[in-house]
Amino acid sequence: MIQAATYSSYDPNKLLNIVNARLGVSSDGALSKKLKVARKLIGDIRARRVQVGGSLLMLMHEATGISIEELRRLMGDRRARCRLSVPVLTPRGAATN
Repeated sequence: MIQAATYSSYDPNKLLNIVNARLGVSSDGALSKKLKVARKLIGDIRARRVQVGGSLLMLMHEATGISIEELRRLMGDRRARCRLSVPVLTPRGAATN
């Protein structure tokens, strides 16, 4: 029940609107050109089919100068840490603890 309340405040549209305003663009197409990403990605994020990834946050940070922590806060992400979503592979022969 507590998790549901946490995720209900997630709103990537707020983040995208603020980045649009900061960059002085009026459309998602112009935003995608400024960030050098596919226009479809911005639309998928707005429709919540795709989550805002770390690489997109980095691009937003570089384009706007807003800190990554602030960008995460703007979209409603209140987690203290981010975890890798892919398994970390160890080289062959490396000792595992």
